Amino acid sequence: MRFLKFDNSKAGWALQILVVLASPLSGASAGPPGDPSTSTSIFRPASTPADSILGLSLFVFAITGTIFLIVAGLLIYSAVKFRRRRNDDGREPAQIYGSNQLELAWTVIPVLIVVVLFLTAARVIHAIQDARKPANATEVTVVGHQFWWEYRYSQFDFVTANELHVPVSDPKDPSPTFLTLLSADTDHSFWVPRLAGKTDLIPNHPNTTWIDPHEAGLYLGQCAQYCGTQHAKMLLRVYVQTRADFDSWVKAQQQSSPVNAQMDQEAAEGKRIFEGTACINCHAVRGTVANGRFGPDLTHLMSRDTIAAGAVPNTPANLRLWIQTPDAIKPGSLMPAMNLSDEDFDRLAAYLLTLH
Repeated sequence: MRFLKFDNSKAGWALQILVVLASPLSGASAGPPGDPSTSTSIFRPASTPADSILGLSLFVFAITGTIFLIVAGLLIYSAVKFRRRRNDDGREPAQIYGSNQLELAWTVIPVLIVVVLFLTAARVIHAIQDARKPANATEVTVVGHQFWWEYRYSQFDFVTANELHVPVSDPKDPSPTFLTLLSADTDHSFWVPRLAGKTDLIPNHPNTTWIDPHEAGLYLGQCAQYCGTQHAKMLLRVYVQTRADFDSWVKAQQQSSPVNAQMDQEAAEGKRIFEGTACINCHAVRGTVANGRFGPDLTHLMSRDTIAAGAVPNTPANLRLWIQTPDAIKPGSLMPAMNLSDEDFDRLAAYLLTLH
């Protein structure tokens, strides 16, 4: 796989610092790799595609910034040099026409600048979109829903939701993760700024992207395409793990849900309620009769740090509120409120808490 190299000189770093200080998108102050407080900064790339995009952005900024400084400098110089003076007689200065050299310069130079920018951008786009898929690549199918993310790990025969787990990639021996992007309803956009650029999920039009994170940690992202009422709460969480940790996570995800014999009476009653209500029309729990596909797979619900696509932490109180009144957390979500008694809610929550 080919990777792009960019300027790491003192001048290059100075330019990056200026861009960070000037841009409102630079994020919070520096922190440890994978720190959630800084993981949305496009200026701290942790993956080859994001690094390539940053390099292109800095190159474009350098050229356009130089043009701005030259033009602004000439304007300021002209405004000061030829300003109206007290002894001006008001006559129009001599008009000069037909400078072939000047006209040729302001025609050829902009054309050359546009050609250079086009070729540079095309090179980066080609390097990202046409990258070879190595044999050791991890493959995940991402499906965007209103308003959550589905992740299908076909290589390992399981499905999960909202929190994407991928292995770290050693730059010396890259093991990238290739993502096939699908949409179940409307347009979405997959964007984790530190890992890759925005890539749209369009109904009936499969798309692809890839990442090769070089640092373990948590990386945050966002659906970057307005997709409805709760677009702003369709969040992305990418957990980059060491190969050993990722393999352990995969092994745990391949397990089925606990059987009744492993539950207390309240949780067993909750399972009966879950399987006897509309829950199973939307959700799947491996090893049970629940095989719905409209909502997230709940087989390992309690192994996730958040619920409702990152909207709130995955705590027993939030889980109960989410089941009882979804609009209290995510107004406009497609999950219906379950009209159960308080006792049945407690039993259902007790069952869901066993799904590790």
